[in-house]
Amino acid sequence: MSTEETLLSVRDLKISFGKGKKQREVVHGVSFDVYAGETVAIVGESGSGKSTTATAVIDLLPGTGEVTSGSVKLNGRELTTLKRADMERLRGREIGYVPQDPMSNLNPVWSIGFQVKETVKANGLASSRRDVHKMAVEVLQNAGLADAERRLHQFPHQFSGGMRQRALIGIGLAADPKLLIADEPTSALDVTVQKVILDHLASLTREKGTSVLFITHDLGLAAERADRIIVMNRGEIVESGPSRAILENPQHPYTQRLVAAAPSLASTRIQASVVASGEMQQTSVLTEHAPVVEVKDLVKEYQIRGGGLRSTPFRAVDGVSFQIPKGKTLALVGESGSGKSTVAKMVLQLEKPTSGSVLIEGRETTSMTRQDVFSLRSRMQPVFQDPYGSLDPMRSLGALIAEPLKIHGVGDAASRRARVYELLEQVALPKSLAERYPNELSGGQRQRIAVARALALKPSIIVLDEAVSALDVLVQDQILTLLSELQAELDLTYLFITHDLAVVRVAADLVAVMEKGRVVEQGTVDRVFANPEQEYTQRLLNAIPGKDLKLGAA
Repeated sequence: MSTEETLLSVRDLKISFGKGKKQREVVHGVSFDVYAGETVAIVGESGSGKSTTATAVIDLLPGTGEVTSGSVKLNGRELTTLKRADMERLRGREIGYVPQDPMSNLNPVWSIGFQVKETVKANGLASSRRDVHKMAVEVLQNAGLADAERRLHQFPHQFSGGMRQRALIGIGLAADPKLLIADEPTSALDVTVQKVILDHLASLTREKGTSVLFITHDLGLAAERADRIIVMNRGEIVESGPSRAILENPQHPYTQRLVAAAPSLASTRIQASVVASGEMQQTSVLTEHAPVVEVKDLVKEYQIRGGGLRSTPFRAVDGVSFQIPKGKTLALVGESGSGKSTVAKMVLQLEKPTSGSVLIEGRETTSMTRQDVFSLRSRMQPVFQDPYGSLDPMRSLGALIAEPLKIHGVGDAASRRARVYELLEQVALPKSLAERYPNELSGGQRQRIAVARALALKPSIIVLDEAVSALDVLVQDQILTLLSELQAELDLTYLFITHDLAVVRVAADLVAVMEKGRVVEQGTVDRVFANPEQEYTQRLLNAIPGKDLKLGAA
């Protein structure tokens, strides 16, 4: 492409945080271009500088962040020296922005309509009250939200995650900007919702001729959605080029690690290998071991309160049955609201079933006494999605890991301390971390602590509820590898709850697919991936980012 088509030009951009002697440079001389009508993805793990670079373009660096040198030009106009008022006029009109977390970027006390209208007025798209209202309805309609007139009066908590993200995309594109910065716009969404949102974003930007700067940690997603990829590591660009070239022939060791770790790409490679070898048969995973976990006709109903004193029953789980053999992993998959986490809570005895049964090691658990349930906890432990939310920030990591031992009266203080050190070693963390606190750790390290705590009582069964969905692909790959090694070493049985079939492909032996409270399909992972029987399963498989990329098996 010729330089005349350059829309955004970034040259030798350096960004620092802090003041005086404590100032620390986090982005070190980054340079790249975005051409008119082009989608460019910046890829890297948390802390690589990708979001910092993107927010610097529109002067939205948090806290003490500042551009210390370099140039950012939009259509030849220097942005780093713009006055605050000029930059505020440029935001929205010429550069749109879609942030990562819609719940924290939409004000919970204002209606969606109020926030859309605020954008319409700030961008000068309409002035009269009537025109502003009409334009706000159009913004939500263009974002793909049905019944936009009624949606204007609703609040963020009344929208699903996908609907909130659509509203933010509508706000970002409201003024038809030349460039849209989309910072991890779908990282918290189910793969099917993610696909719908990104397909819609692509069609909108294509119609308007909008360039997109797409920030993500998933190389498979970037390759599927972007024309070019920029790979960042530790504040520097280590590699850039056309998406297909980066995927097929990554040059930098860091890019090679990203390609190897991305579950979507690993899933694609495994699928290519399975098809090439004709490996379509059903394996004997289901019959080679007796089931350790057996769920039979499980039902869970909730009473949903309506107007007055009336309530209506809602069946969240409807006749679910499956078995998990000893030492194997069953993945329970489905979109948000499918009932998979409710099943996990009933297996863990955190919720009582309305009907049906859960057998652990052949013993019925649904009618157990409190003492029996307490005893069961020593053999079955959970690892939840958000390690920061499940680790008490006021207690040391050593105390958190030792907590199950203390509650169950296992050992004395010295033996518990020795067990904590042993567990830290098992999850590949240094013993010195025992004296530190959760806020001092990265997300991946916190999840390792959660795994260590789950292993403290030497359980035979671990329930993993979206245990890797909030992690970068490199950290995700480390945790999945750790879980696999621990399973082989300790003969653990896993119930793995996830919405991501790419992760299932690399982590599970068996899969049960849930839709609207029911298991619609189950079997070995090879069978279900190679020959899905249900249209819903096929839809989940088709939503895996990068699935259509033709990669080699290696």
